[in-house]
Amino acid sequence: MTLEELRDQIDALDRQLVELLSERARAAQMIGHLKVATSLPVYEPAREKVIYANVRAANKGPLPDIELTHIYERIIDVMRALQRDELASERNAQDRRGGLPGHGTGVETPGTGNKQ
Repeated sequence: MTLEELRDQIDALDRQLVELLSERARAAQMIGHLKVATSLPVYEPAREKVIYANVRAANKGPLPDIELTHIYERIIDVMRALQRDELASERNAQDRRGGLPGHGTGVETPGTGNKQ
């Protein structure tokens, strides 16, 4: 293959990755809504460990497991932030509609164990 053909292939793969990441983000948002409804924390370290194990098990190379894990750490960080932003918007909307002031959503701040 030529350089141009390889670059075209990468461009097509990037478009597929964007589509899949968007699909994953939509699923993460839905999970965030379910977490609010069931008072579960956004940050779940045990679940993240399962994701990393699944990714490593599916890895056939050429990326080393550690590099793939680093990529997924970042993806999970972004998805967690998306959930938090979505939940904050939901809380603000509830407050504007006359929700109960001072009642949290059970959203846990990573690393502190504190609920917001």
